[in-house]
Amino acid sequence: MPVEAIEGLYPSIVWKKFFELSQVPRPSKSEEKVRLFLRNFAGQNNFDFREDETGNIVILVPPTPGCENKPTVVIQNHVDMVCEKNKGTDHDFTKDPIDLIRDGDWITANGTTLGADNGIGAAAALAIATEHDFDHGPLELLFTVDEETGLTGANNLKKGFITGKTLLNLDTEEDGAFYVGCSGGMDSAGIFRVEYEDIVTSYHPYLIFISGLKGGHSGINISEGRANAIKLMGILLSRMQKFDYQLVYIQGGSKRNAIAREAEAILFIDDSNEAKIRELINEFSIECSLEYKFSDPEIRVQFEKKTHASVTILNAFKEDFKRKIVNTILALPHGVVSMSQSIPGLVETSTNLATLNCASYELTIGTSQRSSIESAKRNLGRSVQSVFELAGAKVTFSDGYPGWQPDVDSKVLKLSKRVFKRLFGKEPEIKAVHAGLECGILGDKYPGIDMISFGPTIEGAHSPDERVNIQDVDKFYRLLKAILTEIAEK
Repeated sequence: MPVEAIEGLYPSIVWKKFFELSQVPRPSKSEEKVRLFLRNFAGQNNFDFREDETGNIVILVPPTPGCENKPTVVIQNHVDMVCEKNKGTDHDFTKDPIDLIRDGDWITANGTTLGADNGIGAAAALAIATEHDFDHGPLELLFTVDEETGLTGANNLKKGFITGKTLLNLDTEEDGAFYVGCSGGMDSAGIFRVEYEDIVTSYHPYLIFISGLKGGHSGINISEGRANAIKLMGILLSRMQKFDYQLVYIQGGSKRNAIAREAEAILFIDDSNEAKIRELINEFSIECSLEYKFSDPEIRVQFEKKTHASVTILNAFKEDFKRKIVNTILALPHGVVSMSQSIPGLVETSTNLATLNCASYELTIGTSQRSSIESAKRNLGRSVQSVFELAGAKVTFSDGYPGWQPDVDSKVLKLSKRVFKRLFGKEPEIKAVHAGLECGILGDKYPGIDMISFGPTIEGAHSPDERVNIQDVDKFYRLLKAILTEIAEK
């Protein structure tokens, strides 16, 4: 039973709430069950709450006695999670609970994403609401929806939904750091009209499957040089052009904000070329192992003959269309474009080749751009647009979301730094993150709101390698309680 994974962990109230959340399915855009969970939580504890038409919920937690006139603090988290699983893992994110596993000093999941992003922050907020051993003023627990696939909840917040002027976002993933800035982002996609031809009757089907990549968050992990499965597939298919092969299917990646971990293609080839193609793929696999031996040591490139009965596809891409798609994959930029000139080590601008999906007569390649500078984000989007347009694709863009500019004079930041040093005997790191936090949108919607973001150590977010450090959850929760008490006292 997954509850055994959290037995004896401290603070037990946080881990209990995290376990309860892990039993509630909460994919992005399908948060009905977790919203019901939050409404029930409010009712069971006699808390008032508000819910808007988008699905955002704010639970109103009364102050402790004597703190009625203290400032209202907003504690903000999103309730959805990225739903990724390893190939072969039997899990339905719309109905199955997350299977928690304790692995030494970490909590992880059994072949799926864990949902600590942002479930551990949400669990801490729920725990705070029912704790009675510390002082705090009025609290507004803000739970937003659909953060992971478009920041929809934050984007649709209306004026007056929250009233607090101080906000603690619990959605960053590094112990010992306060985050005071984030990048803005946008999505760009190229949509191709597929051109088909008949499959050569003497050819036989083969599957190429690229797997074992780490993937990860397309903002936080983009600077680590991790392999992108779609890029690798494009390179491999380009090298195979010297052989006659027909491409009938190609797919890669799964989420706009994740580095593609897997890609697959189905080809039809002349069996007389099988040995040479297999040799080429073996050489390519060795090259990948050498090139990514530190970032992605488990890369696998499989080449498997299939039966005709197992492949139901009736047509192949036309040769010119096949080359167009392969060349587009090769031409699209991916990775870090520029580093910040003001914050050492911070990625300023990047782009992610995120997804490739083929359905009937439409093939879509999805990308995402991030930057802490709005003009750089837009210019990079135009570069991606140019590649797509040169290839004859229709280009679409998301509305995007704003970045969060650091405020070194923030009152809550100065207060939190004092609390951190008092608790742990050292100064915290002050950082910005190359990822989209809802703080950027909230700051735009509620001008003047004073914000910081912090959380425990979470590794491998947005991938089945996701895990949260047990000891850091304890430190994170103690810090959260102490900051709330300090705000009430000051």
